[in-house]
Amino acid sequence: MKNKLSFSLFVYFFILVFLALGTWQLIRLNWKLELINSIEQSLKSEPIEFNGSNPTNFKKIKFEGILDNSKIIYLYSLSEKGEPGFDIVNPISINNKSYLINRGWVPRDFKSKKYFSDEIKFKGILKLKSKFNYFKPDNDLNKNYWFTLKDEDLSNYTGKQFSPFIIINISKQEGIYPKSKQVGANISNNHLKYALTWFSLAVSILLIYLYFRKKNY
Repeated sequence: MKNKLSFSLFVYFFILVFLALGTWQLIRLNWKLELINSIEQSLKSEPIEFNGSNPTNFKKIKFEGILDNSKIIYLYSLSEKGEPGFDIVNPISINNKSYLINRGWVPRDFKSKKYFSDEIKFKGILKLKSKFNYFKPDNDLNKNYWFTLKDEDLSNYTGKQFSPFIIINISKQEGIYPKSKQVGANISNNHLKYALTWFSLAVSILLIYLYFRKKNY
């Protein structure tokens, strides 16, 4: 009798754990949907004046800045069609604050061309830089061939420290390249699937438990 009680408590414990995990995923789902909606509304809004202070993820901005054309970074990237190429990334000073601005994408064969610009007025979208990925190759600073915007390499290459936010340029540019990148609320949202998985496990364990209980009592 004692063993049966212990087993029942053991089963009920795991059912409650799975139900709690499923409920937590539903809470996360609601939070993620609100976040995605907030980002989409921000991307649809008119750009606001930006002086380099208080950056916010996915904020659409307009500003004046001084590009550093002596330290253009060629960041390996694929186009929207999957073509290999590079993002043209410039250091830019905004009110004496150092940022990086992604001016857009160029095909791989266009790397040898010069992408100097004397623009000072820009529109863009602030976005947190991607986290460092250990599975990507190391940057080759001598050949100006980059795979990640690693802070240590950026400091060695430019002699500057940059904001953790990068600016994605959305200003109209002369010529075809660099081609401005598309920015959207591409955030993973699998919480509903996870919630259903946890609830399904809870129900499955309960049904199996009830079956064996009926069979053995």
